[in-house]
Amino acid sequence: MNHPLNRRVFLKTTAAGAVLLGAAPARTADRRPDGPGAGDDEILARCKDRIEKHRKGEGVIAVRGADGKPVPGAAVRLEQTRHDFLFGCNFFRFGRLPDPALEAEYRRRFAALMNFATLGFYWPSYEPTRGRPNYDYTDQALDWTRDHGIVCKGHPLVWDFADPRWLPREFAEIRTLSNARVRDCVRRFRGRLDVWDVVNEPTHLGRFKTRMGEWAMDMGAVPYVREHLLIARDANPAATLLVNDYRTGPAFYRILDALREDGKLLFDAVGIQSHMHGGAWPLRNVWDICDRYGRLGLPIHFTETTLVSGPRTGPGERWGPSTPELEAHQAEAVARFYTALFAHPAAHALTWWDFSDHGAWQGAAAGLVRRDMSPKPAYDRLMALVKEQWWSRLDGRTDTRGECALRVFHGTHRVTASLPDGRSAAKTIHVRRGQPNRFDLTLA
Repeated sequence: MNHPLNRRVFLKTTAAGAVLLGAAPARTADRRPDGPGAGDDEILARCKDRIEKHRKGEGVIAVRGADGKPVPGAAVRLEQTRHDFLFGCNFFRFGRLPDPALEAEYRRRFAALMNFATLGFYWPSYEPTRGRPNYDYTDQALDWTRDHGIVCKGHPLVWDFADPRWLPREFAEIRTLSNARVRDCVRRFRGRLDVWDVVNEPTHLGRFKTRMGEWAMDMGAVPYVREHLLIARDANPAATLLVNDYRTGPAFYRILDALREDGKLLFDAVGIQSHMHGGAWPLRNVWDICDRYGRLGLPIHFTETTLVSGPRTGPGERWGPSTPELEAHQAEAVARFYTALFAHPAAHALTWWDFSDHGAWQGAAAGLVRRDMSPKPAYDRLMALVKEQWWSRLDGRTDTRGECALRVFHGTHRVTASLPDGRSAAKTIHVRRGQPNRFDLTLA
């Protein structure tokens, strides 16, 4: 299971963390690669260097013979197998497509690009009958994603958007049931599903006029979130816990900053929604959000990202189908958005919403693939970035000390060392941020 960075390692490798840990602050030019008011092009112009700095690590492959002596001149080949950065999407159409061919193609294209999947835990649909949660479906999704090396997140455990039909009216009973649900889900899937959006959208409690919302407002945002975080932590101390919201201003920051015990934050990562149905956000805004929430000293997950490739045809959830012109615009916006976030050291995950136009939220053409699962230009652009431009491959040779130096993207890699006489060794290595990354191979 690949979790967000160790908190201290994360702090050491960000400008915000340097201040929190008492280290010397970064140079102004490095901390702010572009001045206030800078446009997208100015930000993007600095991304290549920042990706090189923040997303790659150095290391050494040391090749030894069976006698333990260094082996100079050995051929070393490396290819990346997985990113540490979480490139994700919700996986809500898994097992729910009407045609087996569509289902197979949905899964194939998903696994080819993504290493992170969000599974739905919306209370009304997950437990439509009291006492009968849909655990079987989650088990099936977890089995499939495990077999394809995909980490999963549960979303959301607590949200006042809609009540289960059977939810009682009494606040005390709602509290008991909500707490029990959090404890049960986190504990049941421990070791298989260890990343959770624990509380969703705490800045707007009550706006949906639900009983959950009434109880949450009566309790207060900070106590409401705190209680559920503590229960989730007790159910799985090793879990990665998030609080998630679409509001990125002071209200959300104040709630997060108040969620502390003995000065330590009660959650592990900040969840930022970025639905852009109305058009791409200026990258200056994206960068400022990362800077602002990075001051908390935790990784940032962009949890719900949408850019559409079809026109809005009226107010509300009224959208037209994908068009070639808008697909081209979507692809360009996707490439720029992902590049900017991959360049920011505070960002650790980016989850798309939804993978296919089939069943996409609001009925919008929000997918990276079309309803028939054919790839849009946005899918192809992401593949070119994630699996080509940001993907490490290396062919080298060991020096007189039997060592081959590496500089590769953080993540897992398959390394092979060989000699002309047929002796060889292979190993899967994990190059981590802030670690010495020294790996030994012994030729047989």
